[in-house]
Amino acid sequence: MKTLAAEKLTLAYGNRTIIRELDITIPEGKITVFIGSNGCGKSTLLRSLARLLKPSAGSIILDGQSISRLSTKEVARRLAILPQTTGAPEGLTVLQLVKQGRYPYQSWLQQWSKEDEKTVQWALEVTRLTELAERPVDSLSGGQRQRAWIAMVLAQGTNALLLDEPTTYLDMTHQIEVLDILADLNRSEKRTIVMVLHDINLACRYADHIVALQDQNVYAEGRPEDIITEQLVRSVFHLDCRIINDPIYGTPMCVPYSKHHNHHVL
Repeated sequence: MKTLAAEKLTLAYGNRTIIRELDITIPEGKITVFIGSNGCGKSTLLRSLARLLKPSAGSIILDGQSISRLSTKEVARRLAILPQTTGAPEGLTVLQLVKQGRYPYQSWLQQWSKEDEKTVQWALEVTRLTELAERPVDSLSGGQRQRAWIAMVLAQGTNALLLDEPTTYLDMTHQIEVLDILADLNRSEKRTIVMVLHDINLACRYADHIVALQDQNVYAEGRPEDIITEQLVRSVFHLDCRIINDPIYGTPMCVPYSKHHNHHVL
């Protein structure tokens, strides 16, 4: 059964087609990363997988059913998405934000449960925010704030997590911190993680499966070591580079060069 898949998916904004007749199956229990140049439809595709965007044609399949037939609460129990732009209401504490993740399980009959409490505490722990639980979200540093949003989607307790550029605007230290949290979660809990990342080297380092998008469809997909080539980087990013092995992880590493630049060789 396909946990999360797109079949003959076409996505458009107005009369501008962004994705055309795309087929993709997200590998279960793995980390999948979408890469591609700006405007190629990575975020659009991610948002449609979470049903935030209605397809012009084709369908999204979640746990063997068309996602369009599921209720919003049902979708929210199965997959969580962290969009790109996130702003918390003023004065909202980390704890209050993370509690929002439990909303799909609440009804006016069934109030806050032990299960809800346990999941929220776990999400704070995993993202190392227990000490900061009472702090207002808007008083946190960029890295802490991003961890608070990740804690909120974790509190949703879904099997699949979709994150749209979770490392944007973070410095290198915090980028690695956020990606390590997600990688640990994937390994320890077998959660399916789908991310859009800008940095091809981080994508290669953390992804089990990479989907490179170009010309409204999939240019290539597979394990980083199988698909990331100089030709792919040239076609998808219009960039000349050498692909070498990352000296620490052995994953493909893209070293860009410019044809017009005279390098000073020391």
